[in-house]
Amino acid sequence: MVHARIQEVTDRIIARSRQGRGAYLARIRAAASTTPRRKGLGCANQAHGFAACAPGDKAALSTGDAPSLAIVTAYNDMLSAHEPYEHYPEAIRTAARAAGGVAMVAGGVPAMCDGITQGETGMELSLFSRDVIALSTAVALSHNTFDAAVLLGICDKIVPGLIIGALSFGHLPVQLIPAGPMPSGLPNDEKAKIRQLYAEGKVSRADLLAAEAKAYHAPGTCTFYGTANTNQMLVEIMGLLLPGAAFVNPGTSLRAALTREAVRRVLTHTALGADYLALGEMLDERSFVNAIVGLHATGGSTNHTLHLLAMAAAAGISLTWDDLSDIADVVPLLCRIYPNGTADVNHFTAAGGTGFLIRELMDAGLLHADARTVIGDLRPYAQEPYLDAQGELAWRAAPEVSGDAAVLRGCAGPFQPTGGLQLLTGDLGQAVIKTSAVAPERHVIEAPARVFHRQEDVQEAFKAGALNRDVVVVLRFQGPHANGMPELHKLMPPLGVLQDKGFKVALVTDGRLSGASGKVPAAIHVTPEAARGGPIARLRDGDIVRVDAPAGRLSVQADLNARAPAQADLAGCHAGTGRELFAGFRQLVGRADQGASIFGGGDEA
Repeated sequence: MVHARIQEVTDRIIARSRQGRGAYLARIRAAASTTPRRKGLGCANQAHGFAACAPGDKAALSTGDAPSLAIVTAYNDMLSAHEPYEHYPEAIRTAARAAGGVAMVAGGVPAMCDGITQGETGMELSLFSRDVIALSTAVALSHNTFDAAVLLGICDKIVPGLIIGALSFGHLPVQLIPAGPMPSGLPNDEKAKIRQLYAEGKVSRADLLAAEAKAYHAPGTCTFYGTANTNQMLVEIMGLLLPGAAFVNPGTSLRAALTREAVRRVLTHTALGADYLALGEMLDERSFVNAIVGLHATGGSTNHTLHLLAMAAAAGISLTWDDLSDIADVVPLLCRIYPNGTADVNHFTAAGGTGFLIRELMDAGLLHADARTVIGDLRPYAQEPYLDAQGELAWRAAPEVSGDAAVLRGCAGPFQPTGGLQLLTGDLGQAVIKTSAVAPERHVIEAPARVFHRQEDVQEAFKAGALNRDVVVVLRFQGPHANGMPELHKLMPPLGVLQDKGFKVALVTDGRLSGASGKVPAAIHVTPEAARGGPIARLRDGDIVRVDAPAGRLSVQADLNARAPAQADLAGCHAGTGRELFAGFRQLVGRADQGASIFGGGDEA
């Protein structure tokens, strides 16, 4: 039986979404076809579509009823997570032929690395890249000649963008095919120590680079539990991956077998056969509630307080921060993966992985076990994949007991009663805070504000010793309308130094933080943002700001209504590194508590 709170939130999402969801389902149902899509095209259109195919594929497409599979890929070899995708298209084409279909790369989408752009001007394109990826996915599928699609993507904005774009073609069956995490390198806690020592000037840049290179050292996803690996966990718990597929390392026989099986299975789900499974039908309100539960249970990335809302909206479903907050109240934290602990995702998998996690959450009634997935419902996801004695892909029950209780636990003995991601409200509007990696004695911070408009100015104030006191650092004009809402992860080492000196420290910002941010309490995604006249624009140096996570409050001891909002010169954020091309995005983008999407409209505060 589903937990009463989970069912209550699900029911209200269904009621709130009834009109939008109904219109969406009517649209995708009208687009479905029980004959190959290409047969609805003119002869010249069809000929263009298979002109470059191998002879056998061309024959199957021109005269037969073989299903046509679109590959939408985020491959590039600059991102370690996406480098393994270089050879996936040929493997997918081979698997499709074996299953009686034809696969083609329909298009590519951009894949930027937030790890490279942190603290740089390119980070101001990061959030907008999600919506660019959605648009690119739509362009790839717009040829209207495909009967199914597979999505190749892993990191930060890439998976949400691929799913948003694919949901516009929700009449198609779709699977996401991961590539897996790199093997473990330099332990995450050692990496964090080197970063902080560098911020203090105690180690050289060469020492820092050497440590970073040992941490990020091979093809595959970065192994900490940031947005990329949160993506993989979420899409597995939403049923868009095969069970246990999220965290299998690249280049292994098991990884290759899972890819082949994903191709075979998605081709059985086209409207040409009897087992039709449209993406837009499969991902319903239960799927998104399950994703929220998984986010909280694993202490996942705060970026998903934006992405889940935007993804749901693409399926006609209306999510709110209140939904996330209310679910958080009843979901225990079952994982300690960096930054919430010292382990990485490889250690998590060895301890029992997603199969153990999902079984525990289902047994506690915290997941909708009847939610639809690419293999039926969620129950088979309490298993893990392996290769049998003949080298064939098979599944077995996940371990009954965690292999490492310091990394993964059951609901009977969680690390803490909630996942620590919650909503803050008060004089400054709304924000979210993640406390799972923050020491309990720092869950409430009250101190004088020091207000900044540029993260570089925060760094300079730190180096000058001007922040050596109890302080709430307020960094505003970092919202989506102002400059694209960059991640501010580079502020964490200096703020961590201040905290370790014994000062009470917190960050309040209308910007974002990386999914890897940890021990410093941070009220982020403040909305309405400063650039749209939100209350944060009325703060002044010295105002006493209180960040109270247990009470869910973000307040200030000042009469903000008596003040005019501050203005900022944002011209320097609107040109260079391609930012001039995104002026329309900055005007169109919606609020953070609506997903910060260009598809939702840029309503004013």
